[in-house]
Amino acid sequence: MKQIHYKQNAGFLTLALRLVIGWTYFSALWRRTVLTDKLNPDLPGYIGEKFNHFLPHALGIKPIIQYLVEHPDALWINMLIFTIIEGLVGLFIILGLGTRLMSFGVFFLAMGILLGSGWIGTTCLDEWQIGILGIATGFTLFLTGSSHYSIDFWLLKKHPFLKTKKWFSWLGSGALPIKENPFKNVVLIGSFSILAITLLTNQVFHGGLWGTLHNKSVKPNFELTEGSFSNDELSFNIYRTEGVDVYGAWVIEVSVFDAHQDQVIQFDSKDLAALLPKQIDNYYVAKATPSQHSLKVPLGSKAKIHLNHPDFKNLPKGVYTITMTDISGAQWHLEIPKD
Repeated sequence: MKQIHYKQNAGFLTLALRLVIGWTYFSALWRRTVLTDKLNPDLPGYIGEKFNHFLPHALGIKPIIQYLVEHPDALWINMLIFTIIEGLVGLFIILGLGTRLMSFGVFFLAMGILLGSGWIGTTCLDEWQIGILGIATGFTLFLTGSSHYSIDFWLLKKHPFLKTKKWFSWLGSGALPIKENPFKNVVLIGSFSILAITLLTNQVFHGGLWGTLHNKSVKPNFELTEGSFSNDELSFNIYRTEGVDVYGAWVIEVSVFDAHQDQVIQFDSKDLAALLPKQIDNYYVAKATPSQHSLKVPLGSKAKIHLNHPDFKNLPKGVYTITMTDISGAQWHLEIPKD
């Protein structure tokens, strides 16, 4: 009985890995276009809003994300291109066509996921695990290429001369044209580099190596900035930086306190639910909006809120504190001087 030399068929051993990672990326295109329309900015579930969720704690690529969410047209084009690339990379990986070239696509797509959203995950380190495993998979598929049940393998059988072409080995499949010792170094250096990325991002995003283990996706958090009074108006910026990414935080109260910590003005849930569009200036694609019983603020959204009350005109000079309360009872404060 003929034995299979698995050492020369490493691409066959990674078949399950190739099929699963291929579907992981192809399914992004499938979900966003066939199952539902996630590329329409006017519909709920627009992928651009999900991308906006990455912004608060993205690592290294934060300026790129911020630029895109501040420019909706550029964001839509990039989301469309990104989705097409994901679909093509996933499909070609499943088919085993240009496997090594596509493995670079897997690697860099996974790196983007890791750096952008590796901090997100409510019950587990969800996005971090997806990103880091994608990076390791891309590297492994580059080393192995494809074997049986792939178009690369069929091309090598149909056209044996391709086995002598280095370009096909580098872009498709077959034995890599690297001698044994340098090849071992490539495997070792690549593997330990990916391990270093794993440990570094695990610590930065989650404190997974030392210190306090943290999860920024469990509780909502806000940054309040740039508060000011003008005639009968109070304005300030709110920026939601933490919490669950699949639904918003609900602001149910904004109160103003004087220097003696006496409440002078209050806006309750009905007031916030009745805010007009002109009273909310959103900076990004993910938008703070009035909901039925509160002000709803998605993860990553930043907005300037304008609250109007006739008593603001009559407040004496001094330093006031605004306190914003979420439905969970959590509160955030900002001191604002009034001249």
